[in-house]
Amino acid sequence: MKTLTPAALLVIAFGLTSAGQTNQPPANPELLRGAIDIHLHSFPDKNPRSLDAIDAAMFARERGMRAIVLKNHYEPTAGLAYVVRKAVPGLEVFGGIDLNLTVGGINPAAVEYMVQQSGGWGRFVWMPTFDAENQVRYSKESRPFVSVSKDGALLPPVRDVIAIIAKNNLVLATGHSSSDEVLMLVREGRRQGARRMVVTHAMNPPIVMDIPRMKEAAQLGAFIEFVGGSLDAADAGARMDRFAAAIKAIGPEFCILSSDLGQKGNALPADGFAAFLAAMRARGIAAQEIDRMAKANPARILGL
Repeated sequence: MKTLTPAALLVIAFGLTSAGQTNQPPANPELLRGAIDIHLHSFPDKNPRSLDAIDAAMFARERGMRAIVLKNHYEPTAGLAYVVRKAVPGLEVFGGIDLNLTVGGINPAAVEYMVQQSGGWGRFVWMPTFDAENQVRYSKESRPFVSVSKDGALLPPVRDVIAIIAKNNLVLATGHSSSDEVLMLVREGRRQGARRMVVTHAMNPPIVMDIPRMKEAAQLGAFIEFVGGSLDAADAGARMDRFAAAIKAIGPEFCILSSDLGQKGNALPADGFAAFLAAMRARGIAAQEIDRMAKANPARILGL
């Protein structure tokens, strides 16, 4: 009788396959072995997700990954990372805080509290995402938002948060800020001595950074993040082409690959991440360059 893997047992027990997905090992398992996904969504959340944080960690460990970062737009995940580490030993699990309205927006006190959470597994501080002024304006919505700048300058509380990030060696992630705001954040991070910075999915809406701006951010010390997302989407092929071309122009030493998966209906995060790495490999990115962007660079960001 065939012995089922933990991941396969989860699929049988909870129906964790997503639309069009089967629980088959990735076509290029060596690409995923030792990889780190710094952008993974899971339950608990207000948004529909394909699996919870413990299941996501079990799948990642089953696939031979080294670490994951749990992201939630509305709630800090440092405490969740502490619990998941106990439930799924053998995988490094980290969390963070996303400075949307639910945590008080640009809230230095909330960041300070995350630093003090049990275990110290809160590493990322994302500037506002879904509640960012840039996101709300891009989406043409009429609702409250969180600003990071005014009249071409960062707001004082943003500089205060960056000071906390620098002091505690956290990761400054730029969220859904505009291209101009991204560069302001990275410049301020560099000025204050922040050593770990990531431009959140730089080419995706509503950021849509061009290559010169991404190169500038990289020269200021930030890694440029590229996220796979759904490879079943109609634009996936063209999107992968654009990403590969940008990576070649910027240089893999300045880039990080992650999944941005966990949404209900999309590929499960670990397997979708593997598919993204394979898509980059198919577009002429060398295996050692994939390793640098999916393993070495995120390990450096996390202090591993």
